[in-house]
Amino acid sequence: MVMETLFGDAFEHPASKPSGPARHRVLITVKAAPNPSQTHGETVCVAGVLLGPYGATGWIRLYPINFRHLPAATEAFKKYDIVTVDCQPAGEARLESWKPNMSTLRVETHLPPWRRRQELLEPIIDDSMCRIRNAASADARARSLALVRPTEILGFRLEPHPGWSKGEQSKIDAYVNQLELDVFEEAQDKTPLEPPRYRGFYKRRCADPQCTTHEQSIIDWEFVALQRHLWNRSDADATAAIRKRFYDEICASGNDVAFYVGNQAKRPQTFSILGVYYPKKAT
Repeated sequence: MVMETLFGDAFEHPASKPSGPARHRVLITVKAAPNPSQTHGETVCVAGVLLGPYGATGWIRLYPINFRHLPAATEAFKKYDIVTVDCQPAGEARLESWKPNMSTLRVETHLPPWRRRQELLEPIIDDSMCRIRNAASADARARSLALVRPTEILGFRLEPHPGWSKGEQSKIDAYVNQLELDVFEEAQDKTPLEPPRYRGFYKRRCADPQCTTHEQSIIDWEFVALQRHLWNRSDADATAAIRKRFYDEICASGNDVAFYVGNQAKRPQTFSILGVYYPKKAT
């Protein structure tokens, strides 16, 4: 699927994965919550849109990144920064996935809400989660990142997080044990990654005539960070505060909401919500 951006750049899914390194210019749009990793302790997926001379040209996933142990030369960056970074193609089926060399990352500028962000992102918004999911189910190389605007947001749900699985916990334990044994890692933060308190889900309907609704889990860094901030609050207070922020405020009727979604390498048909795009509706 090829889209035309506001200024004429072609926005399309790549036909194949490049074989060599490249320096990419990226508008950072999402930062996922950290996941356990045996090699890195914890890893974070950062995603955004590739930028050409006149607009967005495609999606990109930067992974793995360990924010606790970034190279000293890495510049601090946040969502909606435009950055440049050297990358290597990742060894997996998803064509948007690249391994970044974080010591080469440089921040060009930050785009404040919302006009400049909208100029780049509105032309590439999709309206069918069904189409994206069906394509990924049929072909692991199909588009694995998207920004999808629903026709209707049907609900927001929280449930207690069950804790790390045995496999996830073993990865954390192995990494911490490795740091303890390495005499050169004295300065490293050895605190094990804790699971969040809750899992969250948005339910919505897309524009596909056959849509039976979508309920997808939220893995946004900000969703987990808010939970950490509320660690000493009761369940009733904490869930009320999370619902207020992620449903009442972000999904308010005056906002033109769309969801950043991404799938899993091992289960390409399974998409999660990486973040929310919520400019005000035009009046």
